[in-house]
Amino acid sequence: MHPFHCEPTRRQALLTGLGFALGAPAVWAQSAGALSPAQMERQAAELPLTGAHLKLPELGLFGGGQFRPAQAQGQITVVYWWASTCPFCAQQSPEIQKLWQTWQGKGLQMLALSVDRSPDEAIAYLAKKGYTFPSAWVSAEVHQRFPKPRGLPVTLVIGRDGKVLQAERGQMFAEDVAQIAQWIK
Repeated sequence: MHPFHCEPTRRQALLTGLGFALGAPAVWAQSAGALSPAQMERQAAELPLTGAHLKLPELGLFGGGQFRPAQAQGQITVVYWWASTCPFCAQQSPEIQKLWQTWQGKGLQMLALSVDRSPDEAIAYLAKKGYTFPSAWVSAEVHQRFPKPRGLPVTLVIGRDGKVLQAERGQMFAEDVAQIAQWIK
């Protein structure tokens, strides 16, 4: 008898159980309002075109605050999609933090959107790294209203008039993030 042989009934039961086990995370995530990274990427939007008007959503922020689109009126707004598991985000996020520390209250608004599997993962990562930029979690409902563009990280710079000034997919280097200040000055 082959060492991996098992009876057809037992094999079917094992395969059925395996199917349930593999499908469970997706079911649990959907029931908790989350999309898996793969689901989010399949539903991803293209980068908005420069000059396109972008309507920002109202969102609850980690720490209990609220992001309201009215806060962004007349200011430069950086929208930054990131994940705690993204190595490119890990390189860019310290630069985003520096930008925020330098320009908050001086004409810059920020909305950092975590695509982590859970808000707890994102909150723990922000605390560990000491990041204070305003962040929210992209739930399935948020993704429906404000879909994440393809790739990570994604950085958008929105002008005072609500139009896209800059749209970047992938890691921005320190000097690239620092250049965002040109829109604020």
